Amino acid sequence: MENKEFGKQLESRTKKLAVSIIMLSTSLPGSSEGKVIRTQLTKSGTSVGANYREANRSRSKADFKNKIKICESEASETGYWLEIISELKWTTMKRLNPILSEANELLALFTSIGKNLKS
Repeated sequence: MENKEFGKQLESRTKKLAVSIIMLSTSLPGSSEGKVIRTQLTKSGTSVGANYREANRSRSKADFKNKIKICESEASETGYWLEIISELKWTTMKRLNPILSEANELLALFTSIGKNLKS
């Protein structure tokens, strides 16, 4: 697969993750704890795609690498919040597992991309 095509597919995947995260967030409890987790999850889950889009429009290799590392960090944080939601049983595993799986796959991709970039 060509780099440009891969980049477009990854942009699409990260946007789909953001939409899934937003939809999940709207179903979380309205308690003060639920609101905190909803905010944290929504910020990290939507940040992955926003930062990847910025990476693809970066001005330098160093800027690209920095944005990819941010994507990696935000994907990791998203996975963390999804695991918390799972432990709290705030949604079904049927609903949560595909989102968690995608967050983990994206984390692995961004980790790999970051490691393969020369400084």
